Amino acid sequence: MTLLLRGGRVVDPRNDADRVCDLLIRDGVVASTDADPATAADRTIDCRGQVVTPGLIDLHVHLREPGFEYKEDLRSGLAAAVAAGFTGVCPMPNTRPISDSRPGVEFLIREARRIGLAQLWPVGAVTMGQEGRQLTEFGQLRKGGAVALSDDGQPISDSMVMRRSLEYALKFDLPIFVHAEDTGLSGDGAMNEGLAATRMGLSGSPCAAESAMVARDIQIAALTGGRAHFLHVSCARSVELIRMAKRDGIAVTAETCPHYWELTDEAVDGYRTDAKMYPPLRSEADRAAIRVALADGVIDTIGSDHAPHAPYEKALEFRNAPNGIIGLETTVPLALNLIRGDLIDWPRFVRCLSTNPAAVIGVDRGHLSVGAVADVTVIDPAASWVVGRDTIRSKSINTPFLGAAMTGRATACIVGGHVLMASGRMEAS
Repeated sequence: MTLLLRGGRVVDPRNDADRVCDLLIRDGVVASTDADPATAADRTIDCRGQVVTPGLIDLHVHLREPGFEYKEDLRSGLAAAVAAGFTGVCPMPNTRPISDSRPGVEFLIREARRIGLAQLWPVGAVTMGQEGRQLTEFGQLRKGGAVALSDDGQPISDSMVMRRSLEYALKFDLPIFVHAEDTGLSGDGAMNEGLAATRMGLSGSPCAAESAMVARDIQIAALTGGRAHFLHVSCARSVELIRMAKRDGIAVTAETCPHYWELTDEAVDGYRTDAKMYPPLRSEADRAAIRVALADGVIDTIGSDHAPHAPYEKALEFRNAPNGIIGLETTVPLALNLIRGDLIDWPRFVRCLSTNPAAVIGVDRGHLSVGAVADVTVIDPAASWVVGRDTIRSKSINTPFLGAAMTGRATACIVGGHVLMASGRMEAS
């Protein structure tokens, strides 16, 4: 089986490629990135005027299965990923039961293969039940297919547990995905501590609740040599700490999410629960710092932190509504805003959404070298659409961008040489 992607702008920073050419795929692998114009193929996709990249990878999604299928399940979540242009995703372990054992991660991989959509690389829990005390069996989780470990949703408050987890994870070449939160400082904060919270009469969580734990875990990473990957970085001070850690050669990487460079805590005005998340939306100064960190490479990856919730849950009063928004299907257009704003270029876009995520979890993806597995995303940067129930594949619709006009989206998604979406239309898996 041969597939030809004709006339697109191919951007592949790992191979220092950024040019218009024809990409040929044969039997599931990249056969040529400079195919002869006369090449015939079993199928041709016209990519003229569009950008062809290595398959996008989201290291931070909540697919809710098992246990919370009324919010999202593997089929709907993986379909949302493909529609968004993601060829691979990493689901967090805070399901019911929690993915803290080898059978749990093997179940996810087996079900994803049966469904046949995006690749699924599971993240196992660091501690049993995500209770922050007893470490899970890292070796068994690794054998089962886990590519990273995290107690995301719950911080590891005990410093010795964090130390032991980073030391233990080294033996299996696993990164620890860090949820940085000092709960003694965040308390019952429902949003960012600041003028907006004061005006709305809501308790706030200060930036120090995040940055204090970032500082602690940088020190523990330096002590152990373990790999810490900071999730959903939202604060200027956290950015500066990570910048200094990298300067000092400490093995840390960092992620942020589109809502932290697009919105501030003013988006919560009117007690909008669809803008309630953790970490919360921060100040304009924090938003500006996140944008700079994306531009200069301090932040390595962009993750959606896709967190579906049922409408009745988000309809609760603000203090009691759950944290989280859906994000898979708005990530590409919001990241393209950074290109349009001259903050990043296309190679940096690909690094944040493909090359660097692949490197963090140690999978041979994120590039279009000849012989590489043909995971490919095609993006139309000029496509116009509106975020709505009819344009979202997720089961849930909890997003502060509901009704917003977006520019740019994926039009084709190819996993292992199999076309799952073309011309913006999903194909049978």
